[in-house]
Amino acid sequence: MKTADFDYYLPEELIAQTPLEKRDNSRLLILDKKTGNIEHKHFNNIIDYLDKGDVLVLNDTKVMPARLYGVKEDTSAGIEVLMLKEIEKDTWECLCKPAKRVKIGTIINFGDGRLKAKCIDVKDEGIRVFELIYSGILYEILDSLGEMPLPPYIHEKLKDKDRYQTVYAKNIGSAAAPTAGLHFTNELLDKIKDKGIIVTYITLHVGLGTFRPVSVDDVTSHKMHSEFYQMDSDTADILNKAKSEGRRIISVGTTSTRTLETIMSLYNEFKECSGWTDIFIYPGYEFKAINGLITNFHLPKSTLIMLVSALAGKDNIMKAYREAVDKEYRFFSFGDSMFIK
Repeated sequence: MKTADFDYYLPEELIAQTPLEKRDNSRLLILDKKTGNIEHKHFNNIIDYLDKGDVLVLNDTKVMPARLYGVKEDTSAGIEVLMLKEIEKDTWECLCKPAKRVKIGTIINFGDGRLKAKCIDVKDEGIRVFELIYSGILYEILDSLGEMPLPPYIHEKLKDKDRYQTVYAKNIGSAAAPTAGLHFTNELLDKIKDKGIIVTYITLHVGLGTFRPVSVDDVTSHKMHSEFYQMDSDTADILNKAKSEGRRIISVGTTSTRTLETIMSLYNEFKECSGWTDIFIYPGYEFKAINGLITNFHLPKSTLIMLVSALAGKDNIMKAYREAVDKEYRFFSFGDSMFIK
């Protein structure tokens, strides 16, 4: 299976640069994974495609202002740092630019020294491990010094940083938003619950594993970076009951999907647990946890388009993407959505 098999043509003007004024006004492409049939709606119509008793699983991770601009203590050279994940207390794996200037022992100052990062390990692909030095509460310091880590294809400045958070974001720790959830409003979630659809939450802190490009020709040679996940006992009970009664489990986003599939693969049931996942889902994978998926439109040749191709079939996905391009859907993080049912 070749990475090039998951390429498609996307005009640059269809890459959404800013979020819509109203979250649930985005367009919604409905794809029937069995028939390949396509419908075109708006996101607030999603309630019409959800049935009483369905379980909707959302990722309640919260994005950190994880992009920092600092200077090397010895030379004052500028360094950009993207915090990816906390390995242990105040020890973080980060992506650096330019990474070649950051060696073991390098100290980077942020905000006139309010936060310092000392490099303690050098990894491949521009990744460095830092020991953080600061006084006070780290997330308060990040809130004042850091920027929201918008993807590189977004060139517009984000006016309201809350628009890169879901309305239900709770557990801080992500380096990117679980963007499928950006379409939900509190009002829409209330209507969904009122219809008898069960809404529950997992956490996966989005890191490099989700948005790192595939650089190998052979899909199976790609290695995912690990990301932290957790599920509580209430969610596990809800999901196990739905599974035993044959009710649909619909994940919101590829991050929720990867968490649910990881847990089912490990334990053959849902259970209260936490850990690190590097699961890579591509065509040929047999889904054990989910029945449907609400998702955005993904980058060509990415692990995410491979995941949705595994669920709906590559031909169905490529046909749906071609139709979305023809109908000028908005793509990627601030773009439109798809429901694979």
